[in-house]
Amino acid sequence: MSTTSGTGTGSIRAGRTVRMPEAPVSEREARSVTGWGPLAASLAVIALAASLQAAIGKPWSAITGAVLYVFAVINLFGLTGVFPGQARVVSLFGRYTGTVRATGLRWVNPFTARRKVSTRVRNHETTTLKVNDADGNPIEMAAVVVWQVRDTAKAVYSVDDFAAFVAIQTETAVRHIATGYPYDAREEGRLSLRQHADEITARLSAEISERVELAGIAVIESRITRLAYAPEIAQVMLRRQQADAVVAARRRLVEGAVGMVRDALDSLSEQEIVELDEERKATMVSNLLVVLCSEHATQPVVNTGTLYQ
Repeated sequence: MSTTSGTGTGSIRAGRTVRMPEAPVSEREARSVTGWGPLAASLAVIALAASLQAAIGKPWSAITGAVLYVFAVINLFGLTGVFPGQARVVSLFGRYTGTVRATGLRWVNPFTARRKVSTRVRNHETTTLKVNDADGNPIEMAAVVVWQVRDTAKAVYSVDDFAAFVAIQTETAVRHIATGYPYDAREEGRLSLRQHADEITARLSAEISERVELAGIAVIESRITRLAYAPEIAQVMLRRQQADAVVAARRRLVEGAVGMVRDALDSLSEQEIVELDEERKATMVSNLLVVLCSEHATQPVVNTGTLYQ
């Protein structure tokens, strides 16, 4: 279930919003070049410096060689390897200068600091949370969220630890969703956690997205992995569900039996098989309902007299 992030302030439900501060920076591309050219140049300079220092009786050669050697070593510090699924956040003396996403051996300003940030897709599963649903019943709920760093600058500079930030905000969103809906809907048209899983997970994904957008995180999907009543009321709620199921089954059975009796009476009347007065119709309806609605097999009774004797 893919979701798209908004502006950082969006409505999950009527009257409820998630408000986050603005991110201090946004990702931009850092200046970098392929590192093979600077690597070859540095090695060549090191070889030249070694040859100059090997010269005997020429002080200027030793000094020049030492300077070239220092220059080559500093140049090598600008080399950085970027693997697939990673990025390098580059800063110079505390100022963000850009992000390197191009993979392979890259070369940047040797005096910059480079922080490795994973851009791979990650999973986070919450622990089983015990909360009260909208009806006040204690339930246990857990969820898993699939996420990815989309803006490396926000991930590094907006929060202290973006992985921990995702974990805490996911747990907060799960608690919020759990307390906003009942476990089972007792009213027609009311969303419930158990009966409307797709709608609930969509709202869960939307709320997590708004909460973690500050850190440059994109939520790919979220799913509820555990949903159950708390152990102290599980047995009571199970009996309640069983009673509701029995009532619903009885209602369906009676509705079907009434329809079958109506069809039987209409068919007898249309085909003029037998003439029934109101009392005989009532007796027939009673007998058919007993046969159709009884839980046990009925025993036929043969009436050798008449209805009125």
